[in-house]
Amino acid sequence: MSSGVSNNSADLRELRADFDGDTLHEECGVFGILGHDDAAALTALGLHALQHRGQEAAGIVTFDGDQFRSERHMGLVGDHFTQQETIDNLKGPYAIGHVRYSTTGEAALRNVQPLFAELDGGGIAICHNGNFTNALTLRRQLIRDGAICQSTSDSEVVLQLVARSREKKIVDRFIEAISQMEGAYSLVALTRKKLIGARDPYGIRPLVLGDLNGAPIFASETCALDIIGAKFIREVENGEVVVCTPGGIESYFPFGKRPARPDIFEYIYFSRPDSVLNGHSVYDVRKRFGRVLAQESAVEADVIVPVPDSGVPAALGFAAESGVPFELGIIRNHYVGRTFIEPTQQIRTLGVKLKHSANRAQIEGKRVVLVDDSLVRGTTSLKIVQMIRDAGAKEVHFRLASPPIKFSDYYGIDTPVREKLLAAKYDLEGMRNYIGADTLAFLSIDGVYRAMGHENGRDNENPQFTDHCFTGDYPTPLTDLSDDVDTRQAPRLVETG
Repeated sequence: MSSGVSNNSADLRELRADFDGDTLHEECGVFGILGHDDAAALTALGLHALQHRGQEAAGIVTFDGDQFRSERHMGLVGDHFTQQETIDNLKGPYAIGHVRYSTTGEAALRNVQPLFAELDGGGIAICHNGNFTNALTLRRQLIRDGAICQSTSDSEVVLQLVARSREKKIVDRFIEAISQMEGAYSLVALTRKKLIGARDPYGIRPLVLGDLNGAPIFASETCALDIIGAKFIREVENGEVVVCTPGGIESYFPFGKRPARPDIFEYIYFSRPDSVLNGHSVYDVRKRFGRVLAQESAVEADVIVPVPDSGVPAALGFAAESGVPFELGIIRNHYVGRTFIEPTQQIRTLGVKLKHSANRAQIEGKRVVLVDDSLVRGTTSLKIVQMIRDAGAKEVHFRLASPPIKFSDYYGIDTPVREKLLAAKYDLEGMRNYIGADTLAFLSIDGVYRAMGHENGRDNENPQFTDHCFTGDYPTPLTDLSDDVDTRQAPRLVETG
């Protein structure tokens, strides 16, 4: 293998897994705006605010009243969409955009969204956050029926179904298409006259509606509205299809009403702390997770140290509840590249130190409580615990502001197969021994619900959130998987969005 940057995607993914072994990745963020002269530039800004939801690729499609224009690139939003010539190419007052992080299949330009297709009634572009759990089954049937697929994206299945619909109106064709889809999704679509936003019947993936001087906006999170000075109007409801035109906004509920079950991980990790979801400040919720965690698993200690950056709000809550001082005992390097060097064993060993450094002055001789948002494979956690010990900590106690992750996700979160989840392999003592901490404790599932305002904890008959990673309670069918969903990977041919 030559020196320099590796082009082997398998090696790069392995390196990413070593660097981010206790980090979950959410696959995508979506944004759309109708009727603004600076639609492309505003979309680029919105995607920049949503960059945390996907760092692999970004794309924007606009419509100028005559033709659709597209710019899709591998890499970060700032790598491509801060160039004036790129924005100038994206003419028109209508735009949708997408940031992407893929889990399965290939990382390739053909899978970068928004996807676009010419239909008999005109063009349509679509972008998607989530994962369809029956897309592989539908895709195979479509190909058998003669469809020609241009990507390995599950989102392309929606375009194929829209194209095959016999309904006359584009909105009816769109609704007919998504009515055949299972799983979790927030979709934003752009036609010659309409901007459409849709959310799955359980509202698993987030989507909000905003307004900028009369121009309606869809975005995955409110932080994308804040960056452009737009006004938050409301959440798109679970199972709702919202259609925006220059003449106004219409709402449809084609699937009937059912209780919402948003993904609890949006609060635990994925959403930006300054976003607001379902009326809850994400930052405040994470602090409450930390407070409840301290109530459930107090320990004698000298200092509370967050694992940056995602562990900071929970650590602040833990410190406030416990009365133990909060200190930045770990300093994060924000400038380390994800795939800047070949994944040799020596580099894997140094990987965590490239991202995190111990602040010895705050650690040496002290009983340290490390607080993080979640634990996945445990590979990074054990290195961080050892790093804190090497910095002279007297004791190291690990606290997680979420329950143990025991089950794989099939709704648009990058989790390993179940056999690689630490909590699926070991009991609490086994996990503690694996990461090398003096004590280990997780926030209970009832504690999560209490922190969300449900004083009686989880209602096992009617849970208010999608929490399958902890409980194994998958709210939708998993058609593309065998009956033994706990031991199978998500379909390899399906590229999540």
